[in-house]
Amino acid sequence: MAKINDYYQKRQMMDQLAAELEQLENDQALQSDLEFEKQVKDLMAEHSKSPRDVLPILSAIDPSVSTGGRSGGSRAKRPLVTYKNPHTGEVVETRGGNHKTLKEWRDEYGKEAVRSWAA
Repeated sequence: MAKINDYYQKRQMMDQLAAELEQLENDQALQSDLEFEKQVKDLMAEHSKSPRDVLPILSAIDPSVSTGGRSGGSRAKRPLVTYKNPHTGEVVETRGGNHKTLKEWRDEYGKEAVRSWAA
């Protein structure tokens, strides 16, 4: 019986996905985006260019366009997290979890306790 239940569950999921797909296909914003994508691909084919060729051009026009991580500094910085030890009053500010003092605190007080000290 488990197989038949699994079958009907999967069938229901397929029907739901088909309905969502049909709704997306009728969306004007999606149609516009798909048409734009087609025009861009046609233009790239006309000029024998690949997306790798086009990305540096777009990046030169607008520096905020990512080059896919190939240049330095394209990755967003981790948020600065401040930990305050309630036992000693000592404060540690870090962007990562490998801070020497944090490791010592974790060994002494436990991982969950130190995590709860984050402000």
